[in-house]
Amino acid sequence: MKSASLSGSLRGNVGKKDAVSLRKEGNVPGVLYGDGSQTHFSVNEIKLSKLVVNPDVFAIDMDIDGTVTKCIIQEVQFHPVTDRIIHIDLLKIIEGKPVKVNLPLRSQGTAQGVINGGRLETLFRRVPVQGLFGNLPDALNADVSALKIGDGLRVRDLNIQGCEILLNESVLLFACKRTRAAMSLDSGEEGSEGEEGAEGEEGAEGGEGAAEGGEE
Repeated sequence: MKSASLSGSLRGNVGKKDAVSLRKEGNVPGVLYGDGSQTHFSVNEIKLSKLVVNPDVFAIDMDIDGTVTKCIIQEVQFHPVTDRIIHIDLLKIIEGKPVKVNLPLRSQGTAQGVINGGRLETLFRRVPVQGLFGNLPDALNADVSALKIGDGLRVRDLNIQGCEILLNESVLLFACKRTRAAMSLDSGEEGSEGEEGAEGEEGAEGGEGAAEGGEE
């Protein structure tokens, strides 16, 4: 898993007014937890957003007034209108203790259905998993090359070592959908077969007529 570093400051007050003041200054209030205690801090919004918007998951070395703690992002709250980050939850990484995290879901290969004119739809960008931090993969990779038009790939079809996927095994992750191009291709193939069949039948009738004429 990729690593990153952040630095923040302890919060003297944890009230709503203090949080509003921090945001006006370009900082985000947050809380670090995971070992039974909580540390309230603030961190620069711009530096934090570079990690939040990144599709990868990071192990963060969080420096709060000189105390460095390895952690991961557990939850991010966004403003409903501006989409700015308004709060961050960080979870301490403790050896031997499982963590929950949303890992990126990535397809590998080109689906056969796409080659035939279909479209691959990804239903989840990230998937919730649980496992020991040291065993977690960077992402959940799924081979979709065998999917034909109308096929889907579900949680039970994944074989991921080192973590447990926190979704029902029947949940659909990828679907290969039919497109207008594929429908037109199918129609064209059916039309060609129909035309060939019609020509064959007409030829057979003509042969019978010639045979009859020969008898006369």
